[in-house]
Amino acid sequence: MEENATQHEDQDEYVLLDLDGVYGLIDIPANANYVLTGLDTLNPVLIIDDRFKLVGEYEETIGTCIAFSEQDTPVVHEETGPSETNRFSGTKLIDSSQPSTKQVKPVCQLHKILKFKLSPDSEIRTAEEAN
Repeated sequence: MEENATQHEDQDEYVLLDLDGVYGLIDIPANANYVLTGLDTLNPVLIIDDRFKLVGEYEETIGTCIAFSEQDTPVVHEETGPSETNRFSGTKLIDSSQPSTKQVKPVCQLHKILKFKLSPDSEIRTAEEAN
């Protein structure tokens, strides 16, 4: 019984960081530095670019919540057939005239969503104040 408890503790837990609550209020640069602290508390803190302080709150997911990754995949044609004129039999050719397709793969199952909002005690300039 003790072994099962130890194995359960070693499992990874994935959390989705939801920034919809601050979308449009602040301008977050694409490669902004950030510090995420207090993941084991009720209200983790996310500081972005030493300018924006956000406070999070956990929300349990309902049902199955799965995160996916997306990759561009080129269109590939495989030449087949016993034809003597088919010099590329059994080879794969990338068709550059076709746009890439998207390949989607599941990454993990999520159990919690961490929703962030602006910290009430933060001296943050919002996008509206900056203009």
